Parts: sequence; structure tokens; C-alpha cells
Amino acid sequence: MAGPWTVVEGDPPVPDTLKIVVAGGFGAGKTTLVSTLSEVESLHTEEIMTSRSVGVDDLAGVEDKTTTTVALDFGRITLDASTVVYLFGTPGQRRFSYMWEELSQGALGAIVIADTRRLADSFDSIDFFESRRLPFVVAVNCFDGQRTHRAEDVRVALDLAEEVPLSLCDARDRKSVKGVLVELVELVLRLELAGAQGPL
Repeated sequence: MAGPWTVVEGDPPVPDTLKIVVAGGFGAGKTTLVSTLSEVESLHTEEIMTSRSVGVDDLAGVEDKTTTTVALDFGRITLDASTVVYLFGTPGQRRFSYMWEELSQGALGAIVIADTRRLADSFDSIDFFESRRLPFVVAVNCFDGQRTHRAEDVRVALDLAEEVPLSLCDARDRKSVKGVLVELVELVLRLELAGAQGPL
């Protein structure tokens, strides 16, 4: 008799699961991106911002923001019959940065959401992934579909290495952000292939 973990001929294969972190500055669009990509109702740990955040959280450029992620966002997307991706969004404020280390454990790579209204907020996330040698891509969130900066100019402003992919996207548009996710997976595959081949 087959046990509970016995694979019986004809059973569908257990899909590979991949973990991807979504990071970036406060109000850059991380929660929106996870919600847009997730094929199931995404989980969010958002709290209402109160007067206690005054003087702690900088709202310049995002004055209308009333909630903030205090732990994580979580979503899931099936790439194909054999691959499921779990998305973990990090809190944006530096005071919650201890969560970044926890959420990055076992991750395949990361998406850094950049907001050109507060571009300097991206540096902490970029430095974090660079120092841990975790592959990442940068997605510039074009709010209201407005592309106010050229990708080349943002790359220079962020001092990104040439091999780090950067693209413009709309975090509310599924096709747009799915393209970012595919770009990250392709980057990881290229790096794995290069590592397998070894130095020339």
C-alpha cells in the first residue's frame, strides 16, 4: 500500500518552489507589485500610520500615504506546471530593516522597486543585496503610467553595475510586473550557467 509520500505513477510532479524578495523604499510600490502579481489573495501586514510616525518616517513625496507594511507582504504566482514562485515583500522603512535579513534567507533573487520621487531610498536595498551577492533587478515604478525619467538616467543616478537589469514598469499592471519577474529569473539562470561553466 502506498504511503502518504509515495509517488505513484501518474501523479503530477511536485512543482519546484522559488522564493523572491521584493524590496525598495518607503511608498515605492512593493505592496502593490506583490498584489498585482499574486494569483491568490495576497497577505499584507499593513498598519495605519499614526502621529507616532511623525519625525520618524519621512513622507516627502508620499504625503498621501496612510498605511505602511510592518512585517511583510506575501503572494504566489505559478510560472508554469513545474515552477511556483513565492513573493515576499519587505518593509520599506530603515527601522524595520532587521526583517530584510529574515525574509532574504533562501531567496533566489530580489526585485528592488525604485521611486524616482525618492530615488535615494533605493540605496539601502541595493547595498543590502550587493553585499550579500544576491542577484537582483531594479524596477522603476512609473506612477500613473508617467515615465518621467529615462532608464539610462536612473541607472547613472543609482550607480548601478552594467550587469544589473533595470526596467521601467507600472506596479499596478500585471503584464508589466510579470516582465520584471521573468527578467530576474533569466538573470539568475545566466549567473548559474556562468558559474557552472567556470572561469575561462
